[in-house]
Amino acid sequence: VEMFRLRCVTTSLRRLLHRGTVNRDQVLDQLRVCSVEDQLFDVVGKNKAKLTVNHVSCAVGMLWQFQKEKPQLLRTVDLIKSHPQFLTLRVLAENKIALMDDFVLVDMLYSFLRLNVDPHDSLVQHLVSEAWLRLDRFSMASLSKLANCLSDQQLHHSPLMGHITNIVDQKLSTIDDARILTTLMLGVSSLASPRLRDALINRADLLLDNTDASNYNTPRRVVQFLRNIRQSHRPLLEKCNKILLCNIPTLDAENIGIIMGLYQALQFNNCDFRLAVKQRLTELLDSSNDPFSFTRLFFCLAPMASQEVRERLQNTALLLVDELNAQQALAVAEALEDIQSRNLSLLNKIASVIQRHLHVYKPVEVARITQALLLLQYQNPELFTKLRTILLNFLERSVFPYEVTMLTRVLSMLPCSRIEECVISRVDAVVTQCSLSDLSTISFAVAKWVRNDPSYRHNTPSRYVRLLQTMNRCGHERLQTADRLDLLLDELKYISGEWFEEILVEDTMGTLQRMINQINWTNVPDLTLLLTRIGHLCPPLMDHIASVVIKDIDKIHHSAIYAILLPFSVLNYDPVQADELYDVCIQRVIPHISSLDPHLLVFLAYCLALADCFPGEIIKEIFTIDFLGKLDAQLDTLPDVLNMRTRLRLMDLNRAVCLQCPEFQVPWFHDRYCQQLQKKGGGSGSSAQQQIHKMLGDILDGMNRVRVAVVTPYFYTIDFECILDRNLQPLPYSEPSALQMSDGEKVHWGGGSVENIREALPPGAQRVAVDFLDSKTFCKNSHRMKGEALMRKRHLEILGYRVVQVPHYEWNSMELSTQDAWKEYLRKKIFKEGSS
Repeated sequence: VEMFRLRCVTTSLRRLLHRGTVNRDQVLDQLRVCSVEDQLFDVVGKNKAKLTVNHVSCAVGMLWQFQKEKPQLLRTVDLIKSHPQFLTLRVLAENKIALMDDFVLVDMLYSFLRLNVDPHDSLVQHLVSEAWLRLDRFSMASLSKLANCLSDQQLHHSPLMGHITNIVDQKLSTIDDARILTTLMLGVSSLASPRLRDALINRADLLLDNTDASNYNTPRRVVQFLRNIRQSHRPLLEKCNKILLCNIPTLDAENIGIIMGLYQALQFNNCDFRLAVKQRLTELLDSSNDPFSFTRLFFCLAPMASQEVRERLQNTALLLVDELNAQQALAVAEALEDIQSRNLSLLNKIASVIQRHLHVYKPVEVARITQALLLLQYQNPELFTKLRTILLNFLERSVFPYEVTMLTRVLSMLPCSRIEECVISRVDAVVTQCSLSDLSTISFAVAKWVRNDPSYRHNTPSRYVRLLQTMNRCGHERLQTADRLDLLLDELKYISGEWFEEILVEDTMGTLQRMINQINWTNVPDLTLLLTRIGHLCPPLMDHIASVVIKDIDKIHHSAIYAILLPFSVLNYDPVQADELYDVCIQRVIPHISSLDPHLLVFLAYCLALADCFPGEIIKEIFTIDFLGKLDAQLDTLPDVLNMRTRLRLMDLNRAVCLQCPEFQVPWFHDRYCQQLQKKGGGSGSSAQQQIHKMLGDILDGMNRVRVAVVTPYFYTIDFECILDRNLQPLPYSEPSALQMSDGEKVHWGGGSVENIREALPPGAQRVAVDFLDSKTFCKNSHRMKGEALMRKRHLEILGYRVVQVPHYEWNSMELSTQDAWKEYLRKKIFKEGSS
């Protein structure tokens, strides 16, 4: 009996187990064990009639996963798309859209787009339409994935994205996942209101504190969002940078390049990041042997590499150049332009690859190619003729103002005696839609064409006149109708050139004064940088800026203090609350001295020195071995122009501290650097300087009583030097100046010996420095001398000179139009001022 019972139990168990096996989804099991695409397609082909929504979803998701796990170079998306069973999956997916749940629907759309199914394909269109119908019930995870899909389809400004933006606005406080939030931030960045942007920034700032430090994509998306909205939110940027820094040892060149590009767009320069990136990219040198990884490495590393590494990179590029595709060739060409390469073999090969792919480049890419080759001074008339033809064809068809502007600018760089009528008409068609920055760029091109046009010698052709008149009108109207300071500052950020100076600068200053009540702590740094660049002094604006800064100094990021103080020191203006302004700014920076980028701290200290201000904490920090070592390491990673400017400012600061603050006991260590600058200098003086030199010889009773281009201790170069005795009589020099003896009457300026010839003066004698001050020495709308000229005067006086300054507006005035008048002017300056 017991045996019978046991047999019955065993039979029942078998039935249950068999029934469980039968109920399992065997097709799903077969799909899940596939490890390559062919296996998966084989399962799909054998089970077409059985495939459910879940099967299709699983298969499509796995196909993308297989590709995602491969390096970019080894991906086979095109092969997958052409496989017959992929078509089967597409048809089945489209037929089963109504049966998909919300998660599967969005996931399917995402996978198909990643597998390069065309956004205009009916499958994608139907998936998007169905998603729109269900939008309000989507989870935030599905909503973020859908936003990502819409961005892939360039639907940033679509009504559907607008609907998503509205949902995000309503439910922002419920989003607790940083990955979901940052994906949504990117999607809605084009449509978010200023209020929503601020709320997104605050939410991201909060969620980043709890983000896994190994997940670099989340902070990267935050930085990308800030780039999209063109807002350099420093506290959030620094938080993102801290996380990204932790991940650099695991990043590849592609991801490093993306992050560096975003930082560059935001003008965010972080010393620690650049040093870590340089080390990581150098480590990747040996393993980057294929075109894909090498071109990304080349583009990122070449601009910050040593000469030895640059040569190694260029030698490797020569070996791989024939394998490069269109985009890779463009990347290498731009990197070569960045380092000003003179490797003709590589240039020729890159140009050859570019020429093969000219038919695939987009307008912006052809413009970039043309600019890079021109700036490299590459000689290939045939290629430039082809590029010009392509640029003209693009321009004739373009309807976007930014694109017309870009193509016009690059066309103007190419040699051409007369511009085609189609260019003028195309520019004329879009000019009313152009921003102030675009108008400024176009004006530069038009001015160049006017000068190069053969008929310009007789009169300016009317087609140019009409276009310039339209541009002038558009510029004035744009300024007069502007009502938001932040938008105006964005348009004016990079504007420069003669057209702006002559036509718009007065209107610009008037508009800024009209918007004075919109100045706040968030836009002050951009405004002060603009005022510094324009060079126009406006006391009401400057006073208001000072009061805003003093009131909200705690809200302003310490890295913005340099930009804020710059116009006050450069334009030599002390606002009503000058002492308080400088004091609060210095106190804002001091707690963060060690975290400021080295080059930025040098710029700030120089800016303060211009204003005759030398905070002990800042000066002592800069002139330490540790700081100078850190600065030296950073300089090797900076672009050449910024590198040279930083070195020059450090020298200026070193000189100012030695002369004005000997109590700091900072040594002068720039002799060799200044000698190198002297050797690079040269050129003849202006006609006014040569005129003054000759007249000084007359009024001082001989050319042996005046020295030219004299190099002082601490390496100031003064235009003229003479010595007057106690009775104000000029003394002859014991040796004639080598400069004044060369080439007869011709004087070479700035190229003289760097030896500081300092003869002992007789008792009661004085050394006189005579300097001609050109227009760059003064604010553009007044005769107020800039801070740099005042500091130079202070320093020359400390060095024992009586400084005589000859402003250009006095020398070139109507009163001084004869030889006698000029001589009398110099005589009064040198002798009468010396007796007072």
